Parts: sequence; C-alpha cells; structure tokens
Amino acid sequence: MIEVNKIVGRLSHNCDILFKVIEIMEVNGQKVAILYGEDYRLIADAPIDDLIPISHSEQLQRSSEVRSLEEQSLQLFKQDIELLRNEQEFNTTEGYKQDISYFQIPGRILHLDGDRTYLDKCLDLYEKLGVTVYGVHCNEKEMHQRIDSLLDYYRPDILVITGHDAYSKSKGKMIDLNAYRHSKYFVETVKQARKRNPNLDQLIIFAGACQSHFESLIHAGANFASSPLRVNIHALDPVYIVAKICFTPFMERINVWDVLRNTLTGEKGIGGIETRGVLRTGMPFKPVWDED
Repeated sequence: MIEVNKIVGRLSHNCDILFKVIEIMEVNGQKVAILYGEDYRLIADAPIDDLIPISHSEQLQRSSEVRSLEEQSLQLFKQDIELLRNEQEFNTTEGYKQDISYFQIPGRILHLDGDRTYLDKCLDLYEKLGVTVYGVHCNEKEMHQRIDSLLDYYRPDILVITGHDAYSKSKGKMIDLNAYRHSKYFVETVKQARKRNPNLDQLIIFAGACQSHFESLIHAGANFASSPLRVNIHALDPVYIVAKICFTPFMERINVWDVLRNTLTGEKGIGGIETRGVLRTGMPFKPVWDED
C-alpha cells in the first residue's frame, strides 16, 4: 500500500532511485504521489500505479551501498584537507625553520536547504569536517524572500542555496527555466544575494539541486552550481564543495576540478568558476590564563 512517508521506487524507471512519499493528491481523477529522493536532491511526481514499496531489507542494502560511497568521498576529502594543512604549516613556519604559533580562521557558511532531513545530514558532515556553519530550513519558493534578512543576521562568507529540483520535458526544453521545478527560485535567490554583495570572492555562492538549470545559476552570480548535464546530485555534494573553499587560504585560487573530484557526482552534476579560498591565518597564538 502506497502512503505518505513510505519508501518507494518507480517501476517505469526500474526503481533506480529510492523516494519517500511526501504527499498524495488527485489529478484529473488519478492519484499522484509527490516524491523526494532519499539520497539525491530530486523531487518527482508519479502515478500511484507506477510505484512499488521497497522492502526494509532492500532499503538497508541500498543504504549500505550509498554510505560506502559517502565514506570513500569523506576519506578522500580528509586527505585533501590534511595536505592543505601541511602545506600551510610549511609556508607559515618558513619550511619548519621557525617555531611559530599561529591560528586559523576558516570561513563561515550559511546553508539554506529546502529539505530538513538533508539539512540535518549536511550539518552532521560539516561537524565531522570541523566547519563553522549555520543551517536554515526554508521552502525553495520562499528563499528569495528571506535571503536579505538571513544575510544581515548571519553575515556568512559562503552561501549554500539548495533543496530539491527537477527538469520536466513536458514543460519545455532544457534551456527554458520554467521547465524546472525550483531553478527559477534558486536563481532569484542568487540574484538577490548578489545585490547585497556583488563581489564573487567576498560572498561565495553554491546554488542548485538535482537537474537544476546550471547556466542560469552561474549567470545569476553563483560561483558553483548544478547541474551541467542535468543529472542528479547527491545530498551531500554541496558540503564537499564549500568545505574545500573553507580550508583554502584566501590568497589562493581554487582549481575547479580540485573542488569537484571528491564529490559523489563529479563534473556531470556540478560546475563552477575560479574562486578564492576564505581561510585566514593569524599569529601569534598565545593562550591567556587567568592568574590566581
């Protein structure tokens, strides 16, 4: 039986992606379910007759496969960050010749997400990576209305605008922004943020979700966006993008491929432009202890 919160697959797509049923409605006398991807930032709708419940054992198997991929990406990312830190320590201490105590200030991230479950997953990964982040759950259609006040309140160095999206061939060609579920709202949010801060290196923006209109998001002012080939992106991909920026010194430019290679989707799902890092190093680091 198909009901809200049930995990299902679409028979017409060979159950390639697991979805959670968010809502069931009647359209022209036919029952239709609104679906959110379990691991991919995809929103879809499908007739009830096209859906099949996924057994708990199969869910566990699919989940295990995805978690394995996530762990591989996490380990590769941590290796990259460790190399960055070693390079920074080498440069700061003049090749380890100086005994210099220093501190580092990574960038602050404001992560705006249309899916509360995905937001929680992302916040957990940010914590594992040691990144300072403020997470806000917000419906995709309302993001452009709230972005001004959120930027004023949090004053981030990096802004993530994501949630769910999808391209619908029945609504138009791929170049038509109106053929996408939420891309136009992401675009408006990016434009509004750029009005507040037009400098691409002072406010770094990642925007988009599965199958989003990549070109419009970049033209609107995003540094990184999805999806160049209109493919699905993994729920955690935005985290790897902006965390890499957080740990890159602000005097260095980020090679786009270096940012993309440890995501689960790669260059088919995410692209971007040259961008400066935001990490700043200071010295000296001298703890002050209260005297008795």
